[in-house]
Amino acid sequence: MSTSPESSESQAQYRRVIDPLELYASAIDSSDYVAALAPLIRTAVPDVGRLLDVGAGGGQLGSALVDPASSWTAIEPSPSMRARLARLADGPQIIAAGWQGAAVEPASHDTVLAATMPALFAQPEAFLARCKAWASRRVVWVVPAHAGPRGLCFAGCLPWEWHLEDETPGIEIALGGLPPDQRPHHTAFVDWTFTGIVPDITELAAYLADRLGWPADDERRALMAAHLSRQASRQDSGFRLDIARRSAVLIWGQQ
Repeated sequence: MSTSPESSESQAQYRRVIDPLELYASAIDSSDYVAALAPLIRTAVPDVGRLLDVGAGGGQLGSALVDPASSWTAIEPSPSMRARLARLADGPQIIAAGWQGAAVEPASHDTVLAATMPALFAQPEAFLARCKAWASRRVVWVVPAHAGPRGLCFAGCLPWEWHLEDETPGIEIALGGLPPDQRPHHTAFVDWTFTGIVPDITELAAYLADRLGWPADDERRALMAAHLSRQASRQDSGFRLDIARRSAVLIWGQQ
């Protein structure tokens, strides 16, 4: 498969603005993420009850877990992700805030869910305390358990010397930031595939190069487009890129 990388100037003329959160959410739509994670969580937590989804994103996992007879609340700071949540049938009550500023009553939800969000790695102890304060039964975290990049969407398609991200598994960072007495009561692992279908490989390559801060005349830009093209498979709706992933489900029960 091939695509014709164009000059940086011509790319800039036609390229649409890509929202990184929407790029990730659309890939979750086409991935087997929910199909792999939801049954695993449901087995460990058969009675989800009133669900609080913190950093809900597009709401794919939360909507698969919520009990039909129970309420669902989503904390989501991103306007584009809140728009996605608002389009869901039987969607959640939406709180437009980050986790630190969200006005949620203590112990007001049976299950608190947080999946692959920055607070899991940046402030795990403080974030866990907040989640526990909101939960009456249990807290569920989903964290990356693979060795690989976690930040830039589709960085997993690139050689390390291009993205230079810390590839420490997210579970090691999250658990490493917790004291021994705050370790989860239950841990389970599941493999899945991050599948992104993009309309234009050259456009994706230019977006990634921009996010990596490469200059407009950087010769790696052309190499990026060719590199992604070799990994992609052609679909009716665009180009498919697959990245193997492993996630850990961490569960704390309230005493």
